[in-house]
Amino acid sequence: MAWNDKSGGPWGSPPGGGEPRRPPSNDRGGSSPNKGPNDFEAMLRQLQDWLGQIPGFGGGLGVLIAIAAVLLIWLITGFYTVSPNETAVIQRFGALARTETQGLHYRLPAPIESVTIVDVTSRHQTEIGSLSNRGPTEVGTMLTGDSNIVELGFVVVWQVRDPVQFVFKVADPDDVLQRAGESAMREVIGQTDVQRALNEGRGQIETASAAILQSTLDRYDSGIQIAAIQLQRVDPPAPVVDAFHDVQRARADLEQARNDAERYRNDIVPRARGDAQKIIQGANAYKDATVAKATGEAKQFDSVLDAYKQSRDVTARRLYIETMEAILQNSRKVVIDPNAEGKNGVVPYLPLPALNTPAPAAKVQ
Repeated sequence: MAWNDKSGGPWGSPPGGGEPRRPPSNDRGGSSPNKGPNDFEAMLRQLQDWLGQIPGFGGGLGVLIAIAAVLLIWLITGFYTVSPNETAVIQRFGALARTETQGLHYRLPAPIESVTIVDVTSRHQTEIGSLSNRGPTEVGTMLTGDSNIVELGFVVVWQVRDPVQFVFKVADPDDVLQRAGESAMREVIGQTDVQRALNEGRGQIETASAAILQSTLDRYDSGIQIAAIQLQRVDPPAPVVDAFHDVQRARADLEQARNDAERYRNDIVPRARGDAQKIIQGANAYKDATVAKATGEAKQFDSVLDAYKQSRDVTARRLYIETMEAILQNSRKVVIDPNAEGKNGVVPYLPLPALNTPAPAAKVQ
């Protein structure tokens, strides 16, 4: 927001450049901007005429009595009281003289000194971007960081921190806060995406805009303390509200699909990892068994080799017999002896293994 520096910033003219700026307050000091020396002379003439109508008060004595009475009344008007929640700013011929707090006080009557009572504890509210007092495109329409438009309204909660600065630097508090608050909010909204502004980013917007507004007010010595900024509404423009709602629903569906996918992932990935670990463990067990078996066979071969080296004939015959036993163990055998009597030298033998096989049970008819 650009300010007119020639007029003393957004707060009006400084104390040296004209009349001091006074907020709307209870001026219980009795000062009136319309009363001055001319009014005092008129009152004096009226009192003199009134006393002249009373016998014995004409001439110079009446004038002296009239002057004394008016002077007494004028001096009495200098008394004023200050409440516990207020601070009085006393000005002497327009310049700052002093400040007073709670209690009964006296100041030189007008036009010498004037008093301005400022409430320094109560919190005030200034509404910005309200559709009731301003058009929706005048203040409430702002451009977001992703080039979208939102209509918003907010309330600035503030109180007086420095009554002297407030009296001399602030001409119209509501107007000051309207302009500075709008500028701060536009700066924050201009850096925020529309979805964050409409949803989860409202708290950050309030905090950031309050900080910027306070910095602006401090830079101009306004004497105003910002308590909070409260967003009342953040809505899309009326002509595109249906499209915004469609986008919101689509984003909700997207979020639901993302949650479903995440839930499926959380279910399938642990099971896949468990199956993979099971396969790995089975492979490791098979590897250990195969390696152990191969190691045993290698050791057995080494032992046979050592025995063969010590006794070749015996070891060779034993190997031959063991090999033939393994080959002929499950096969039908026919013994042929060339020297045996009979046809083809076939030697009959008794099938002893078959005799050890139990006979099948008889079926019951």
